[in-house]
Amino acid sequence: MDFIQSNQNTSGKAVNLFYEETGSGQPVIFIHGWPSSHEMWEYQITEIASKGYRCIAYDRRGFGKSDKPFDGYDYDSLAADLKSVIDQLDLNDVILVGFSMGGGEVARYLSRYGSDRVSKAVLISAVTPYLLKTDDNPDGVPAEVFDQMAEKIKDDRPAFLEDFGKTFFGVGLLSKPVSQPLLNWANMLTLHGSLTATLKCMDAFAKTDFRNDLTSISVPTLIIHGDNDKIVPIEPAGQQAAEMMPEARFIVYEGAPHGLFITDKERLNADLIEFLGQEVRSQSDNANTE
Repeated sequence: MDFIQSNQNTSGKAVNLFYEETGSGQPVIFIHGWPSSHEMWEYQITEIASKGYRCIAYDRRGFGKSDKPFDGYDYDSLAADLKSVIDQLDLNDVILVGFSMGGGEVARYLSRYGSDRVSKAVLISAVTPYLLKTDDNPDGVPAEVFDQMAEKIKDDRPAFLEDFGKTFFGVGLLSKPVSQPLLNWANMLTLHGSLTATLKCMDAFAKTDFRNDLTSISVPTLIIHGDNDKIVPIEPAGQQAAEMMPEARFIVYEGAPHGLFITDKERLNADLIEFLGQEVRSQSDNANTE
C-alpha cells in the first residue's frame, strides 16, 4: 500500500495518508467528502483516467486506510495534508477536485499556499463558502442541526450513518435513485472512519468560514451543485460561492441530491472531462452559468 507522510500533527508524530493512483498524464487530485473515503470516487476515476489523466485519490486523516490521530481535523491541518500529497509526489499543473467537505480543503489550500502547482479547481456539492447560519449568513444551517447530528453519532454511529446515507442520495418512499447494495457499499465506506474524526470533521466543515478563502482563488474554477441537496443546501453553498466567484463556471443539477457523484455520474463525468480538457485561460473567459 502507498502512503504519504504528513507532519501536521500536534503530537509531533507523522500521519500516514493512504493514496491510490490510476492512469497517467496531467494530475487530478480527488478529495472525498465526509464521512466517506477515497473509494467514493471510483466511477469518476475510472472514466477520467481513461481520458489520459493521472488520477490521485487519498483518504483524509481519520478515514479509510489513513492514520486516525486524535487531533488535526481543522482545515489548516487538512490543507497541510493536501500540500504534503502534492509536494511529496512532486506534482505540478494539478487539478483539484473537492466534494462536499473536500471543497474546503481546496479553498484553504489555494488561500494558504497559492496556485503555483495548481491549474484548475472543481467544487462539487461543496461546503464552501460558509455552511453555518449566522447573522451575516442567514441562509446557512442552524447550529442545532449539527448538535443533534453529533448526539446521534455519539449514541449510535452506525445507525446514524445508515439513515444519513439515504438522505445523502435522496432516497425516500417514492424516490429510489440508487440500489440497496449501493447504499450498503457507501455506508461501509463511512464505517472505516473513527468516531473522533467523524465528530471533529463535522465540527470543522460546519463552522469554518471560507469566504475569505474563496476570494483568493485565481485559477479557473468549476462549481457544481444539486438543487435538491438536503445535506449541503445549495443556497449557502454552491449558489453563494458562485455569487462570490462570478468568473467561475456554475452548473446546477436540477433535482440532484448531495451524492450526485453516483446519482448523476454520467453527467458529472462528462462535465468534469470537458472542464479538465479546456485550455487554461483567464477566469473571465471561463465564466458561465447553466
